[in-house]
Amino acid sequence: MVHLLMALYPRKVDLQRLVYFDYAAIYSADLNGPESLHTPVPLRGGEYASRRELIEAGLYLMAQRSFIDVKADNGGISFQLGENGPALVGLIGGEYSRELYKRCKWVASALGDMDEKNLEKVFGMRGTLWGAEFLPTMNTGTAL
Repeated sequence: MVHLLMALYPRKVDLQRLVYFDYAAIYSADLNGPESLHTPVPLRGGEYASRRELIEAGLYLMAQRSFIDVKADNGGISFQLGENGPALVGLIGGEYSRELYKRCKWVASALGDMDEKNLEKVFGMRGTLWGAEFLPTMNTGTAL
């Protein structure tokens, strides 16, 4: 997640966008991007639902170490690269980490500025091809 937030910096993104972007970074070929990092197994769209909880737990841990910043305002809760985030990315070496960061940069470029409605269209349409539907986000309009 820190790789992704570093590629998106200085943008702040909510949990729903992070879940979409996480999938896009791992299975980038599904979105006409670079070769996917992971093998495109059947029903991989099911990872979307299972990874959401893992992403939330990871964000909590990363926030405790200032790898990410959590912002709360009238628009909801958003996440951004924290002051220790670049140091963490620098410590994680290896080919996989380099390739992951390349995919994250692609996600930031291709999807980072896309509005919520268009993201839902992209992931909703393609999600059925991956064997699972993506859940639409809800805007309740309530403040924290």
